[in-house]
Amino acid sequence: MDSTTLFIATLIIVTLLVLVLVIYLILIIVALRRAGTHLEGLAGGLQKIQDDTGPLGEKVGVINGALGQLHGGLSSVDSHLVAIAKVLKLA
Repeated sequence: MDSTTLFIATLIIVTLLVLVLVIYLILIIVALRRAGTHLEGLAGGLQKIQDDTGPLGEKVGVINGALGQLHGGLSSVDSHLVAIAKVLKLA
């Protein structure tokens, strides 16, 4: 093989290698742009959740107090049902 043939073969191989790299880089750019679009949608959804749940912070204390009262009432009902079950010999 003479040097001209080796030079042409080297140019072909280098050209193919560069072409493959360019294709992969283009595919990576496309994938990153799609991921960016999805991240924008996710960020928008998270912002909407934050905005929608913001007013709950003020009412959590009231809800917690009401649930505490409900717990007390349900505990009383439970103890009464246990006593009835013992009288009826169900437990």
